[in-house]
Amino acid sequence: MTEQYEAPSAELTLLTIERLVQFARQNGLLKDLDLHYARNELLALFGFSEPLEGKVPDEELDSAVPLLEILLDYGYSIGLIPDNILTYRDLLDARIMGLLMPRPSETEAMFRRKAELEGLPKATDQFYKLNIDSNYIRMDRIAKNKRWLQATDYGNLEITINLSKPEKDPKEIALLKTLPPARYPKCLLCAENVGYAGRADHPARQNLRILPLTLQGEQWYFQYSPYVYYNEHSIVFKGAHEPMVISHQSFARLLDFVEQFPHYFIGSNADLPIVGGSILSHDHFQAGRHIFPMETAPIEALFTDPLQPGVKAGIVRWPMSVVRVNGSSKEAVHAMACKILDEWRQYDDHEADIHSFSEHTDGSRIPHNTITPIARLRDNGEYEVDLVLRNNRTSEEHPDGIFHPHQQLHHIKKENIGLIEVMGLAVLPGRLKTELEQIARLLTEEHEDIAGIGADSAHSLHKHAEWIASLLERYGSRHTAEQAALIVEQETGRKFAQVLEDAGVYKRTEAGLQSFSRFLTSIGLHSL
Repeated sequence: MTEQYEAPSAELTLLTIERLVQFARQNGLLKDLDLHYARNELLALFGFSEPLEGKVPDEELDSAVPLLEILLDYGYSIGLIPDNILTYRDLLDARIMGLLMPRPSETEAMFRRKAELEGLPKATDQFYKLNIDSNYIRMDRIAKNKRWLQATDYGNLEITINLSKPEKDPKEIALLKTLPPARYPKCLLCAENVGYAGRADHPARQNLRILPLTLQGEQWYFQYSPYVYYNEHSIVFKGAHEPMVISHQSFARLLDFVEQFPHYFIGSNADLPIVGGSILSHDHFQAGRHIFPMETAPIEALFTDPLQPGVKAGIVRWPMSVVRVNGSSKEAVHAMACKILDEWRQYDDHEADIHSFSEHTDGSRIPHNTITPIARLRDNGEYEVDLVLRNNRTSEEHPDGIFHPHQQLHHIKKENIGLIEVMGLAVLPGRLKTELEQIARLLTEEHEDIAGIGADSAHSLHKHAEWIASLLERYGSRHTAEQAALIVEQETGRKFAQVLEDAGVYKRTEAGLQSFSRFLTSIGLHSL
């Protein structure tokens, strides 16, 4: 898609409308009774008074994207969008697909009917497919992500370079600077987004559908993420626009959810800056049907609680500090998780550099300890909750966070370590694709002169200079392109393991494990 292009003809556009209606019917977005209505809505949108005359070819498309590209080009040519940039094309894209979808109440009824007749996994399969077919989940962009597995001492970590969210071009950035602040919807997670036409600084959501849930007697909603980082990546968000908080109620909601969706895990980002997620203003969880590396990590030290004899707690062999709680009683597992949260919130261990609070000069206290929780319902009927201990203190040495990726790793990962990374899936910035390709070329015989990389702060690889020097020292520069690419991938994966180790409050040393055990025994747990 470029600004210089030949607009599709009216005849091609009319044919594309028919093909899109056919695609929607084939994939269950429309029923037979909806076809005339949907066709007429599209004709009106594009300024036509009558449909194509002639036969539409029989075909089965995997995606609506090729058809949408034609319609977006035509839409620009007739002034439906003011500029042919991605921001406006995405707004029109959602508007088009919104005309081809069942209403939200019809979507929910379809989901409930499928669940009753064929079971919940089939219902989520159908709902997930609807989100893909409607182009709400943009599989064409997600397919661009670069992925690989990295063997480490903790098992295989999943590495992803995130290329699915296109970077805005200078024209789009300039446009955003001119826009006044908006107040509706309050955030990207509010239910009011359903059907919203969007604007240059807020995505259109005419093709978004959500499902109502009840968690602990409260109104919550379930939807899929438009940029799935793993299979069936879901967002479970509160009906009320209320800030994130990790509490006893949070754990109860997680356990409620896995009872209702036993084939999904669910977890929450922590509720403090640095160790939390990107949206702390609206209480929400993330869920899905995916087995993360942390889930398969073994227990290396087991504990019990005399007050909860049916529940076990274990230290997980993982670079971050994880307590795994499991048992057959939902109430007992909940009670143990709450006990660990309450104790951790106020726990200090100066020897391990853990301080639960700091004080302002006015005497007010700033909390630092929190938890990233993940819940599952195992096939044997046991409830399982992983509690990842977090602390968001900073220091002069580590101004971005003591338990955060340290400075020497920022060339790979500087952003917060949220729920997804905690569980062993790296979401690395898109800039790394090109940078890693350039670094790999330095390990081949046709490499460029590297002398200037460290000296030139404007060089695209300057931030990697020390790493490049160490790679050349260890591996040399006489590899094939394939060998060099593999080396760089492996070393990047190992860097992510170090990122997780930095984020762990108890280090993977004998002293660190002793300190970890000391916390658990201090709250009344007995080592087995």
